[in-house]
Amino acid sequence: MTWSQIATQPWMLWRRQVAAILRLELKKSLFSKRAWWIYILTLGPVAITGLHSLFSGDRGGHTMGDDNMIFAATFQVYFLRLGIFFGCLGIFSNLFRAEVLEHTLHYYFMSPVRREVLAVSKYLAGLIAAIVYFVGSVVLSYLFMSAHWGPVFQQYLFHGPGLHQLGWYALTAALACVGYGSVFMLTGVLYRNPMIPAAVVFVWENLNPFLPSLLKKFSIIFYLKSICPVGEIPADGPLAFLASMTEPTPAWLAIPGLLVVSALVLAYAAIKARKLEVSYSE
Repeated sequence: MTWSQIATQPWMLWRRQVAAILRLELKKSLFSKRAWWIYILTLGPVAITGLHSLFSGDRGGHTMGDDNMIFAATFQVYFLRLGIFFGCLGIFSNLFRAEVLEHTLHYYFMSPVRREVLAVSKYLAGLIAAIVYFVGSVVLSYLFMSAHWGPVFQQYLFHGPGLHQLGWYALTAALACVGYGSVFMLTGVLYRNPMIPAAVVFVWENLNPFLPSLLKKFSIIFYLKSICPVGEIPADGPLAFLASMTEPTPAWLAIPGLLVVSALVLAYAAIKARKLEVSYSE
């Protein structure tokens, strides 16, 4: 056996283990009974935009541009701040905590699988599920929002900026799953009750419009809004005067930055997973 064969053996083993764990975890993430409320988060906007197209037509006293702006606001306010945030919280924080509640985590720990491989495999399964849920919801909602315009929308979609916008919305949603997924994977590994740190993250992310420019850059939502096809939706309400404007980060910097930070958070979660102990007394 050559040195190259010896060096590649662990990688081949880890690849097979990742594939096996992925098959198991995808079933739990996509078809778990615990995920019923995530179905509501994803199907809700699809149903609303579908009803909008079904009953609006061109008689609603609005233009397709109005529909685009409404979707842009829906994407930033609902999908990024609420739907994807809480969906990722439910998916990723339970990757380990749900195993504890169901008294099944020890089966993984008794198998000859490195904890880092287990953590990465679970994260990938959660990420695939989150992307299926939320990118699918974003794409369908975007298409349904203006479907009642018929040929005008088709022209806009295939011969105008429509597909380009849709691609950026889908990419932003996927990156939101990557970023929030890594954060909630870490909270699920570190804390018995991940709801408390999740509440802190939620408050911090939603305070972003009112933070100074420097502090804004220490949040995921800032970089997600930077790559949205429609710029940041201005703050509204009695506290709108407190909002501060900050130059968005260019996409060529925001995208790799999010990926690198998410990879570092995931690596830290994988390292901390080494010290996890099975305790069903909670």
